[in-house]
Amino acid sequence: MHYHNNKCSAYPLSKGQNRTLMALLAVIVLFVVRCCSTLSAEEPLSSNNEASSTDTTYGFVACVIAVLFYGSYFVPVKTVDTGDGMFFQWICCSAIWFVGLVTDTLFRPSRAHPAAMLGGALWATGNITAVPVVKFIGLGLGILLWGSSGLLIGWASSRFGWFGLNPEEVSKPIHNYCGAGLCLLSAIIFFFVKSDVQKRTSAESMPLLIDDRRLNPDSTSPSDSWVDTISPKSKRVFGCILAVFSGALYGSSFVPVFYIKVHATTNSSMFTGSSQNEIDYCFAHYSGIFLTSTVYFLAYCAVMKNRPRIYPRAILPGFLSGLMWGLATYAWLMANYYLSAVITFPIINAGYGLVAALWGSVVFKEVKGLGNLLLFALASCVVLAGSLLTAYSKI
Repeated sequence: MHYHNNKCSAYPLSKGQNRTLMALLAVIVLFVVRCCSTLSAEEPLSSNNEASSTDTTYGFVACVIAVLFYGSYFVPVKTVDTGDGMFFQWICCSAIWFVGLVTDTLFRPSRAHPAAMLGGALWATGNITAVPVVKFIGLGLGILLWGSSGLLIGWASSRFGWFGLNPEEVSKPIHNYCGAGLCLLSAIIFFFVKSDVQKRTSAESMPLLIDDRRLNPDSTSPSDSWVDTISPKSKRVFGCILAVFSGALYGSSFVPVFYIKVHATTNSSMFTGSSQNEIDYCFAHYSGIFLTSTVYFLAYCAVMKNRPRIYPRAILPGFLSGLMWGLATYAWLMANYYLSAVITFPIINAGYGLVAALWGSVVFKEVKGLGNLLLFALASCVVLAGSLLTAYSKI
């Protein structure tokens, strides 16, 4: 088994930034508790105007929470060596399942059909590529690309009824189309923003203590995985392809839940009587993520002949990343409940891509040069305009 104990790299978060992140996490937890208390007391949405206005407010606040946490969930591990990402993936997914277990136990006991776990399996499959994508093309560009491809799949499947779903209608369809189109255009512009992904020096990536009994003697650098051996020219191509692939799986991960809801009212369907509240499917979705990631990690251990690369310094940051992602997805499901998927997909996917781009360019200095900064500013304005148009199409 390979153990890697790495020093911190170039851009560690300060104590003040860590405190801010934890305070934000506490605020989000309080909001989730408040919304869960409301959801546990009601099933159908109220038809009066006051309740409708409150529901819309809850929905957009949940969108903001999802945007912030999705866009930031990779930040805790950005400065920590995660190797090929398999160990990080399993730790992160364990934390996600923990969030689902706690919320399911405290607020809404699950009444979901087990088929909802398929969505979690899709997400976990896409998430295998997350670490390579971030290492290849950077935090900002990577999340922007997989967010955009996820936006296209998720929005189109809800708006046009793909994969056996019912098409969703909005009060202002032209605004909705324009908003989704602008969000997609922003991703194309972001593609031309060149990112500067810095690799750790050998002094930073070497273990502090080397145990010959634990390390592969044939390995020239114990912290280098296949991800670190790709040539610089190939990294951008592979990174973009993997980002689009993972985004397509991310965007499809809610499809099983929507499919179950659509067919719950059909007498001849195996899903007859299933819940219409998407929050009820959260634990099943998270369980699918954890089970699939465990299967992948065990397969990885077998391929590595029971000598997987383990990164102890990635455990707590990886768990924090999982907590953030779990809360973000819970907020997204609440936003879907209060609004609709055709509204939330463009807003959240484009929004968290912008947040990730800000982290990558401002904090981690992945975007350099006046031309790149101008392109980044243009794409940011486009994505904000697209999100606002999409939100307005619901009002």
